[in-house]
Amino acid sequence: MKMKKLVALVLAAVMVFSVTACSKKTESKSSLAIPSGGYDGSDVTIRFYHTMGANLSTVLNAYIEDFNKIYPNIHIEASQVGSYDDVRNQISTEITVGDQPNIAYCYPDHVALYNLAGAVQTLDDLIASKEEVKRADGTTETLGLSDAQIADFIEGYYKEGQQFGDGKMYTVPFSKSTEVLYYNKTFFDANGLTVPKTWDDMEALCKKIKEIDPESIPLGYDSEANWFITMCEQSGSPYTNATGDHFVFNNDTNKNFVKKFRDWYQAGLLTTQTLYGAYTSGLFTAESGTRSYMSIGSSAGATHQRPAADADGKYPFEVGIATIPQVNASSPKVISQGPSVCIFKKDNVQEVIASWLFVKFLTTNVAFQAEFSMTSGYVPVLKSVGQNATYADFISKADGGNYISALSAKICLEQESAYYTSPAFNGSSKARDQVGKLLSKCLAATTDDVDKMINDAFKDAVDECEYAQ
Repeated sequence: MKMKKLVALVLAAVMVFSVTACSKKTESKSSLAIPSGGYDGSDVTIRFYHTMGANLSTVLNAYIEDFNKIYPNIHIEASQVGSYDDVRNQISTEITVGDQPNIAYCYPDHVALYNLAGAVQTLDDLIASKEEVKRADGTTETLGLSDAQIADFIEGYYKEGQQFGDGKMYTVPFSKSTEVLYYNKTFFDANGLTVPKTWDDMEALCKKIKEIDPESIPLGYDSEANWFITMCEQSGSPYTNATGDHFVFNNDTNKNFVKKFRDWYQAGLLTTQTLYGAYTSGLFTAESGTRSYMSIGSSAGATHQRPAADADGKYPFEVGIATIPQVNASSPKVISQGPSVCIFKKDNVQEVIASWLFVKFLTTNVAFQAEFSMTSGYVPVLKSVGQNATYADFISKADGGNYISALSAKICLEQESAYYTSPAFNGSSKARDQVGKLLSKCLAATTDDVDKMINDAFKDAVDECEYAQ
């Protein structure tokens, strides 16, 4: 048995055990009985598991100190556990004995896994609470979020917390990324090329680039899974459901775009991370040999899409950044990714409320969001960060060279209304893996019967998803 499947089966067994054998506190009702006054000033210790390295931990720790000036009896123990999978695996084990942390840096499929044991606290009652909480200096704050605070979140990021099938809120966005189109602006300008707005535009552009440079692979796309899922969203075609039949991506619309992109690949117009064998930014930044002139990748990885500077600090070409192409340019859809935070249920309601106060402090704090974004390369989750003086100065320097991260963030903020998220359930990560494999397989397969190959690939992908449930 392959190691990945063994790990998946072990995790599933752990979570099934937790549903049937863990303490009743993880099976309590999702609603929270908030006492009068909310937080009563109790000494509580809040454990926060995250994946942040040294630079981001420095930013986080500075704001923990600021939070402790407001609530000195809420002690935050922030622990860098490892990778996102390490956080997931450790929490999955701890849930079985009721020793999960209070807060976790998380992705939606991790939350769906934790919820097999009913361990995640829904946030609706906390968000809606009008209780006035007393701070150490005698001032008060409303426990919940105001309408203005909710409206300040980028809508697509905020709604991700409600993608678990029951309409309830399980997560709050912390820091986000998306996909953007990186292009060689110097080459585009020299050849009179226009940035594509639609996938039809992209096909015509790739053919034109191939005429100019026959040795090139015009487009590199890092994530096959993102591409497939985004095409479903842009086409209004089914991908997955949080309830009922989960895996609904086996349909003609999806087969048609896979077939089209296969034609592109076979014509040498594109490659992907799996087919290239590495991030396609390597092709994009190449200064000799086979190269690409466009690369679709994470907005948080902008510095990797910038070629190396020479001894004088000059770059061989200027990088441009734009929104990815669309099926319908008048109704853009761009994927929302990146970590959120969830809060776990606890017997002591004061721990839950204290956890919420800390989560609220970080996620609605414009200064923190600005500093964290500039340090991490992620996009802030609040619209108002754009008015922060330090962040505004950062964005004002945006260019395709030294300040490429600022340019990436600028494009991300400009497309705030386009973000979407996929349903989250136990098995959603498997669906993501399978559609990515499906796409790369179909692009590269050598066959006389393309339609049969694609039909079989879709059926096999659904079967794999259902087998893993």
